[in-house]
Amino acid sequence: MTETETIAYDVVVLGAGPVGENVADRTRAAGLSTAVVESELVGGECSYWACMPSKALLRPVIARADARRLPGLSQAVRGPLDAAAVLARRDEYTSHWHDDGQVRWLDGIGADLYRGQGRLAGPRTVTVTAGDGNVVTLTARHAVAVCTGTRARLPGLPGLDEVRPWTSREATSAEEVPGRLIVVGGGVVATEMATVFQALGSQVTVLVRGKGLLSRMEPFAGELVADALAEAGAEIRTGTSVASVTRENGTVVAVTDAGDRVEADEILFATGRAPRTDDIGLETVGLEPGSWLPVDDTLRVEGSDWLYACGDVNHRALLTHQGKYQARIAGDAIGARAAGVPLLETDPWGAHAATADHRAVPQVVFTDPEAAAVGLSLAEAEQAGHRVRAVDVDFGSVAGAGLYGEGYRGRARMVVDLDEEILRGVTFVGPGVGELIHSASVAIAGQVPVERLWHAVPSYPTLSEVWLRLLESYRG
Repeated sequence: MTETETIAYDVVVLGAGPVGENVADRTRAAGLSTAVVESELVGGECSYWACMPSKALLRPVIARADARRLPGLSQAVRGPLDAAAVLARRDEYTSHWHDDGQVRWLDGIGADLYRGQGRLAGPRTVTVTAGDGNVVTLTARHAVAVCTGTRARLPGLPGLDEVRPWTSREATSAEEVPGRLIVVGGGVVATEMATVFQALGSQVTVLVRGKGLLSRMEPFAGELVADALAEAGAEIRTGTSVASVTRENGTVVAVTDAGDRVEADEILFATGRAPRTDDIGLETVGLEPGSWLPVDDTLRVEGSDWLYACGDVNHRALLTHQGKYQARIAGDAIGARAAGVPLLETDPWGAHAATADHRAVPQVVFTDPEAAAVGLSLAEAEQAGHRVRAVDVDFGSVAGAGLYGEGYRGRARMVVDLDEEILRGVTFVGPGVGELIHSASVAIAGQVPVERLWHAVPSYPTLSEVWLRLLESYRG
């Protein structure tokens, strides 16, 4: 190992995924010299193993499902999907796992890229160990931002390594479609990958420890998605845990806590995420390696005046778009502090406060039907002490839903704060609702009074007319 040199920057960013890229973009816009450190591909998990490949895999599945709902078109799409073509299109969206384009983008904003393992080496100091063993020390005049994301968390089952299980990475980068696939988990990754592989020809069995799918959303969301998966041919087993798993002559054998034996060609564990902070030198600044990093609303790590943590590592909202939002807030806060601004705008919804993390986090699950939500569920709102009322509407009452496709099934809910007369949460479930949820995000982030929403007239005949049905139900 050879130490080569020490280089000073205003800001050093650990991690060149979408979150780190956005921090760098904002600090460069503020005129601060910025170094970005990445141990894998520039573009991170989202670009190569999560958002982009998974949605590229899902899009043909959803398009076919929509087409099958339309007389005059449904008979033309009764055949199977071309799995090879679907996988090839996925490869295009991951740039075949090459990051040249992302590197050019970093160059374009004037940030310097360092490839290697970045580790804190004390306050405002980062060492980068390259693949050849050479070490560069980077110092930060103003801030270090940790944007290293998360990795899949596997259960502590004996012999699991020998089974060679899939995580989200193996699922989204698979080169072949297994004949049989076990999916362990009931969250977003589990439901989306079950949707993909069932549609591509796998026989999918989903093993869910809890009572149902998508437990962090309103209960009806998971119920509608589970019904659709079952109709597509998948088997959903709730209240089921995996007690052991082995691979026998190439076949995966999972034994449940009830003693049932489930066989498959591959097994995907979608059982949560762990922060990638175990090997970034947290111990050198008094923090616990492998821990989540709690932050204030400017994304500065609690107890520090120079260390920031954006995206998954702070455990506020494990979503790419929310991490990018945090990165924009953090980058602007770093820039303002570096410029000597005496008082940052940290009041709720201020320029330097990530308020949406608490009140308006949107999410879309790209299953068939899609499930989309923003803000608090009814249960979460009640637990938070708000006096609320839930208003439910079946999408069947909306003309645009019937035009979207025959037999359209979906449901909408808005959670109204009865004291402030604003929305606390909105959930839509149904085909095409992913493009509808931003209207709810605007209503919640803008704290638009329900009475003013009455004057936001939805175009006819669109899915957006569900807003009118919700407001009519609320007004009575």
